[in-house]
Amino acid sequence: MPVTTDKVAHLADRARFVRTETVRLTRIAGAGHYSAVFSCAELFSVLYYAQLRLDPSRPDWPDRDRFVLSKGHAAIGLYPVLADLGFFDPSELDTYTRLGSPFGDHPDMRRIPGVDFSSGSLGHGLSIAAGMALAGRMSGSHHRTYCLLGDGELAEGQIWEAAMSAGHFRLGNLVAIVDANQLGIDGFVRDVMASEPIDGRFAAFGWQTHRVDGHDIPALLELFAGLPAAADGPPQLVVADTVKGKGVARMELSPDWHVGNLVGADYDDVLAELEERA
Repeated sequence: MPVTTDKVAHLADRARFVRTETVRLTRIAGAGHYSAVFSCAELFSVLYYAQLRLDPSRPDWPDRDRFVLSKGHAAIGLYPVLADLGFFDPSELDTYTRLGSPFGDHPDMRRIPGVDFSSGSLGHGLSIAAGMALAGRMSGSHHRTYCLLGDGELAEGQIWEAAMSAGHFRLGNLVAIVDANQLGIDGFVRDVMASEPIDGRFAAFGWQTHRVDGHDIPALLELFAGLPAAADGPPQLVVADTVKGKGVARMELSPDWHVGNLVGADYDDVLAELEERA
């Protein structure tokens, strides 16, 4: 499918929607993970509106593509996308983090249609995704499994056990995406626990690797559309070079906004900035 100007504009609009809804929902909760969502807003947009094979009317469709949000603290940006696609009524998000609401700071697959993994503690997602990919191949399903990780999360040893296993079992139906936004909660990844060269490390375990600007929508569309589809082949790694806090100047590559809360004029200023930079 050709990459048209209208399509790119629509996906850019949906990325902005992810950011503005994150700001809105954070005000309901009183705190939220702004910057970790902002770095992957274009990834959410391209995956959910252009790449993943899904049917919101059948959230348990056996042949749907699976999406594992290993960096589960970015769920506040995923929920609006699922609602927008029709997995549930958008008005339900007005209860975000309230007592009894299914929508918490991290996703619950038992309570939220469209969520395939209840992520929370970092480092587990790639193992789950590898298991899903292997199960899919064994059952003859043609679905692909996508897993979104953070670069700071790569310090978890379980990630590398999963990477080694995926390469060994030749899980060609597995796509790992690293949101390389350069920052974790404790500071710059390069200082806390360096993970580069991410692509080189995964390649050593038998993965086919790709590197892309994670905010460049045409480049993302082209890359995802061109990934090989063989179930038996090297697993695919996409390193998306991003900016934590992308879209809001005060948050970009700032260690102060991993968790925060905008109030008063700051809230209005940030929403205005997101609209102006669209």
